[in-house]
Amino acid sequence: MDRLKQLESFVSVATRGGLTAAAKAEGVAPAIMGRRLDALEARLGVKLLVRTTRRITLTHEGSAFLEDCQRLLTEFANAEASVSAGGVKASGHLRVTAPAGFGRRHVAPLVPRFHALHPEVTISLNLSDRVVDVRGESFDCAVRVGDMPDSSLVSVRLADNRRRCVATPEFVRRHGMPRHPSELSRFACLTLSSDASQTRGWAFRVSTEDGGEELIYLRPDGPLDCSDGQVLHDWCLAGHGIAWRSTWEVEAEIDAGLLVPLLDEFAAPPNGIYAVFTGTKHQPLRVRLWLDFLKAHYGRPEFWGGKG
Repeated sequence: MDRLKQLESFVSVATRGGLTAAAKAEGVAPAIMGRRLDALEARLGVKLLVRTTRRITLTHEGSAFLEDCQRLLTEFANAEASVSAGGVKASGHLRVTAPAGFGRRHVAPLVPRFHALHPEVTISLNLSDRVVDVRGESFDCAVRVGDMPDSSLVSVRLADNRRRCVATPEFVRRHGMPRHPSELSRFACLTLSSDASQTRGWAFRVSTEDGGEELIYLRPDGPLDCSDGQVLHDWCLAGHGIAWRSTWEVEAEIDAGLLVPLLDEFAAPPNGIYAVFTGTKHQPLRVRLWLDFLKAHYGRPEFWGGKG
């Protein structure tokens, strides 16, 4: 059985939520999709999906494998397209959406550079903190920060997104610094009043009594909160409290001595910065080139303005 077809079937079933939907999209019987998945799991020696009569869910191993498969299939399609495209130039209109704060800093500056490389491509950039319906609103690509929910969309991880607690040196001199995440309740913390990536709270990795580690989520309190991340960033720089921010937001200020990191030894594992797009097999050349362009820039530590 074709190994590539097994991978394609696995991705289709996982992203569409069931054998029937995946089989219908490909025009085959659900039993065929099931046999492909059985063969894939037997070859790998690991359970990827938990299948019941009502639903299909990914195992832990399946979730990790899904991301790798999506990346590999995308790169395979790009390789084929590069050969078949020959000397064809990218053209047409590219529609991109990104979160407002991240988009202003790390997407908008790249748009003119991409256009300079591909002058026959026109580009529209939408900046919004709401979760945009990529398929429904006809966007070619969304750049998203944080954990990716289960979705019929394809996501490609572009870079890690680490979060750090920060405050000004003056704030630390006046109020001291927390030595453990549990001590944050004694400090003025600056929180986002509406932000999808912080709905569970601030994440920390702490030691357990049996010598292991666990991930905890805290909801610090404080006298100030805001729905706009830039305002919260400005408040932090003005010395009004401790903020929990992405590295890409604060690395330059940390390097300049304007902010100091706190509780780094308890930092949670990074989530990701992703490119998200519809799972169509044949992406236009302009979209494939845009994804490659993002990966090339975001993959360089110096791009983020810090020390890597």
